[in-house]
Order: sequence, then structure tokens, then C-alpha cells
Amino acid sequence: MTQESGLSLVADIGGTNTRVALAHGPQVDADSICRFRNAEHGGIDAVIQAYLGQCAITPTQITGVCVAAAGPVRDGVAQLTNLDWRIDREVLGRALAADKVAVLNDLQAQGHAIGHISADNLNQVLPQPPHTAHAAKLVVGIGTGFNACPVFDTAAGRFVPPSEAGHVSLPASEPTLLPLLDKLDDGHGHPSVEEVLSGRGVSRLHKALHGRDAAPNEILDAMSTRDERALETGRLYVRMMGVVIGDLALSHLPFGGIYLVGGVTRHFLPWLEELGLVEAFRDKGRFSGFMEQFGIAVVTDDYAALTGCASHLSKL
Repeated sequence: MTQESGLSLVADIGGTNTRVALAHGPQVDADSICRFRNAEHGGIDAVIQAYLGQCAITPTQITGVCVAAAGPVRDGVAQLTNLDWRIDREVLGRALAADKVAVLNDLQAQGHAIGHISADNLNQVLPQPPHTAHAAKLVVGIGTGFNACPVFDTAAGRFVPPSEAGHVSLPASEPTLLPLLDKLDDGHGHPSVEEVLSGRGVSRLHKALHGRDAAPNEILDAMSTRDERALETGRLYVRMMGVVIGDLALSHLPFGGIYLVGGVTRHFLPWLEELGLVEAFRDKGRFSGFMEQFGIAVVTDDYAALTGCASHLSKL
């Protein structure tokens, strides 16, 4: 399969900011990356227009566009979860007159970036055992929300199916968590994974345990001073990370590796070993030995979704 080398525009829309860049084939031009505050723009069209004006580029120079959105995508249309924006693949194509247009869930974009991230931006939590070229991989995102998706490398190319894994029910096998479930529901009586494993989840877990409101950065700062309550929150948080990621590994069998992405993941990186992520991940009863076949790495590249968009677009 040939790869395109024309000029493409790639964008990663988060709940607060949108990152935009230019790409030549699968390579993102790092010097072209710009960040825009969503609150200052009415939609992705306005962001793209502002970006093109800033770069003195006309829409006709863009041969492809790929947008990653923090929300579910269906039939080329994305509705952001934490922002009242709708991204439509056909509308984008008409606005830019681009030959190739794609709209991805933001975690799908991270999946397409795997294999294109430098070793400097990968922190191994568990070493990766040898695997075949077509072994499945798994990307798990913990940030403003929670999501996960498998990555399949097939003879026909890479396939990264969308998912909304953050809204499944919390595991009921954790005795420490059970008494807290009524304090961790989503407001509709459903205690989902995202209500614990996300930025707000750190705070909600701390309040459920100790009855005190605290921002995630306050809790992490208190952990660094060895505050007992903060460490109890951190320990249960990391424990739930391991349990949920282990459940996902058994569902998808990612012998090619598990990749953890997102701001909360990066903030907890220094604590993962001490607070027992690996032990919780492998705590699967008679399948505990089986879990040793999966490696885990934390991705620290903040622009990986842009790389994934460029890679995906170049192979369409």
C-alpha cells in the first residue's frame, strides 16, 4: 500500500483545547503545532479557519484532513462528550475541498499512533515479551474521561475499532470499593468505570473515602508528602487501574502490548510501582500466570493523537 505525501491538516479536539498541525504523509510537522482554546471558538470549522489564516495557507492546499474528537463517532459524525460541538466528515470535506477526510474518536487516533512513537516517549511499566507482527495491542486512556480500544494489525492494514469502555460498570470484586459504590454513581444510579478512573474520579474517590473535597493535583501533592489519607486514595485508585486494565487485557488479549495514555496516567506514573499496579493487573486467580504475557508502557507524548491522525490519513 502506498503512502501519500501531500499536505494534510490534523486536529485533536479535547474538552478544553484543540491542537492543530500540518502533516506530510504520516509525519507531523512539530513546528506547525498550535493550540486553540475551545471556549474562544464556535466549532472546529472556526478553529481550522483561524489556523489556516495564522499559517497563511489556503484550503485548496490541503489534500487531506483528519480530526480526532473526545466523544463517540458514528458514520463519520462525532458529538463531543464535554463540549457542544458536532464534527461531520462530509461538512469538513466540503469546507476544505480535501480528497481524504476522516473523523476518529480521540483514542482511535492514539491507537493509530502506536508504532510511530519514539522510545523516549515510552515508559515501560512491564517489559514487553516477544510477539508476532500481527499480535493485538490495547490502548487505554485515562484523563478527563476513560476509554480503551484494541489495535489490530492485519494483512489489509491497521484496524482500530471505536469504543466507549469508560461507561461499563465498575468491577464488583473489590471489597474496598463495594461500600463506596452509592457515592460513585454518575447521577443516574450507574457507578461506571469513568466515575473512578478519570480526573474527576480521583477527587470523587477521595471524597467517598474521606468525606473531603480535593482537586486531583492537591491529592497528588499530598501523596508526595506521604499524607496517609492521600496515599489511601492513591492506592485504591491505582488498584482499580490495574483491575480494570487486567479485565480489558483478558477481553482483547493484547500480546503486542498495552499502552496507557492521558494526563492522569502521566501524573500517576511515578506511583504505579509503589502503589501496586502490576500486582492488581495480574491478580486474576488461576489466570494470574497467564497475565505475565502482557507488557505495559505509559505514553508520554502529548501529541500522539496528531501522529495517529496523520498515519491513518496517509493510508486511506
